[in-house]
Amino acid sequence: MTLSRYTAATSILEKLIDGSLKPSTLMEETLHRIEKINPTVNAIVALRDTKNLMDEAFCLDNVDYSGPLHGLPIAVKDLVNVAGIRSTQGSSILSDFVPEQDDLLASRLRSAGAIIIGKTNTPEFGLGSHTFNSVYGVTRNPYNLSLSCGGSSGGAAVALATGMLSLADGSDMMGSLRNPAGWNNVYGFRPSWGMIPDGPKEETFLHQLSTLGPMARHPQDILLLLNVMMGCDRYQPHYTRETPLISLTGQSIEGLRFAWLRDWDGAFQIEDGILETCEAALRIFEEMGAVIETPKPPFDAETMFQSWSTLRSWQISTSLSNVIQREGALKDSVIWELRHGKKLSAFDVHAASCVRSHWFRVVEDMFDQFAGIFLPTAQVWPFPNEVAYPREINGVLMDTYHRWMQVMVPASLVGLPALAMPAGFGKNDLPIGLQLIGRRWSDSQLLSIGASYDKLTDWCYKGVSNLRCFFDD
Repeated sequence: MTLSRYTAATSILEKLIDGSLKPSTLMEETLHRIEKINPTVNAIVALRDTKNLMDEAFCLDNVDYSGPLHGLPIAVKDLVNVAGIRSTQGSSILSDFVPEQDDLLASRLRSAGAIIIGKTNTPEFGLGSHTFNSVYGVTRNPYNLSLSCGGSSGGAAVALATGMLSLADGSDMMGSLRNPAGWNNVYGFRPSWGMIPDGPKEETFLHQLSTLGPMARHPQDILLLLNVMMGCDRYQPHYTRETPLISLTGQSIEGLRFAWLRDWDGAFQIEDGILETCEAALRIFEEMGAVIETPKPPFDAETMFQSWSTLRSWQISTSLSNVIQREGALKDSVIWELRHGKKLSAFDVHAASCVRSHWFRVVEDMFDQFAGIFLPTAQVWPFPNEVAYPREINGVLMDTYHRWMQVMVPASLVGLPALAMPAGFGKNDLPIGLQLIGRRWSDSQLLSIGASYDKLTDWCYKGVSNLRCFFDD
């Protein structure tokens, strides 16, 4: 049986579970696609030995059901430790590190029946929305191979866009799965903070900025992986949801009001064509019966960004304190975070968290009026691979390496769920996305809205002709 490389994960799993598709057949086809496509885009790294993968798949041929991901090949983002697979976090400091034990996510994927085939590429320690590192090199955007695919879940997004994988995990602090989803014409979901436990860490109480999340070509597939990733972990003190989310049938949005905050009243520098492409996608929501309004932003963007920068550097510098003496082996953005974080006092962190608390109260009131908030998934189009990050937008200099991703801060700062969905293609034939931000624990509603939108737009298939690394199945 030959599957289209764009067959939905839910459809593939139906065939695997009813026996009409064998895991060994799927593995063979998956490895064939990786062999043909991956040398061009460099999305999948640390690929395991073919014989071992095929042996694992053959073993599942004779098993009726091993879990909700029965026999599905999946590559895990290279920030996640997987026993027996080189786990570098994109850093030369860890270039030879092979863990003996799975992180919680890898363990859950295995328990769900998935076959972990390798890793997806990421920038060093996941910092910066551009996937390149000194271990594996750059991952290329399949819609223009000379341009960035985004990051930090860039390898995951490219593997989905090119059909090498049907599901992928990502992680999101400052848009790390939303930005690459938008630049690769796929879906990425940042869930409510606390929905997905991240496994035991040295410190588990203070930091609430980053979360794991699923990526896929369809919202229904997002839900499938989300239900595997979520679930109580006894060592996570803030975990707050145990019930699996229901299946998606697509939600009517007739009469629902949404806020389109565009460029935050000029506070976000955004390149030409992005807002126009997003607004064309918003007209589809209006055709579905939604009411799109453009209210004044309810909070000062600069105040929010300074709070974010403080809390982010505090978290990153403490989590990477063990590499602080290795500055010569680190890229500039990692060094920037380490130095910025070292200067902070406890009072600085407290003041930043007070701003965060204020924004949470303000946005909670906003959700009394609106079912969701729309923003673009990036402020720029994909930029050249040799550029580490945009230094300016519209002639305005960027004062930090991550200022160009400021549009991601409103959701990330207070742990709101956000669905990145394809918005279509600009005149440059490049994709961009919309992020739909919702109230805490509105995850199921956001995915249902996304499913309704996906049925009408089907961008995954419409965008195939724009790919620059296409090959016949």
